[in-house]
Amino acid sequence: MVEPNLWRVLEPLAPTLVYQRGSMIYWQGDMADRLYYLKRGKIRIFLASVDGAEHTLRIQQTGSVFGEAAFFDGGPRMSSARALEKSEIIAIPRDVLLDSLQREPGLAMAMMRALSARVRMLSSQVDSMAFLQADRRLARFLAESAPVIQCSHEELGERIGASRITITRAVQKLQQRGWIQPQYRAIRIFDPVALLDYANGETK
Repeated sequence: MVEPNLWRVLEPLAPTLVYQRGSMIYWQGDMADRLYYLKRGKIRIFLASVDGAEHTLRIQQTGSVFGEAAFFDGGPRMSSARALEKSEIIAIPRDVLLDSLQREPGLAMAMMRALSARVRMLSSQVDSMAFLQADRRLARFLAESAPVIQCSHEELGERIGASRITITRAVQKLQQRGWIQPQYRAIRIFDPVALLDYANGETK
């Protein structure tokens, strides 16, 4: 997330674009000439295989930046981005943002924090995929998403590498312990500490 007082610095840098639900913001392989600030809405970041299968990497929420990794290294996009609902996005050209970063040290630090958080999140996902059972992977993911995550069971499965049926069973298990409460296309997290303890094997 970008700090609330900094979005005002980002907004004048480029016009606000409106994307309807299902619209593509960019495709995997596109040249990364813009960084995106999500003023309002929800964006799905995903990988697409050659056979058309898609794997969700994360869901961007209001107030976040995305598309920054390829933007800063100048390479092609490694993932695709699609609007999950009507979204307002500020697409900031490279030269405009780089000039602003030089003039606004606070904005530069915010971008560094966003990149660091992204690296930590990806490292955690890799560790979970490699070593944890599905219910413990889900527990870790939910703990890191507190207090609420808006996501279907199918999308959760794509995020942690499990089937929808497995996710449904894991959600029921965690709900029975009183740590979460499923809602319509969302899950409210009551006890992220207990979820992390469970994910780390400190409770059975």
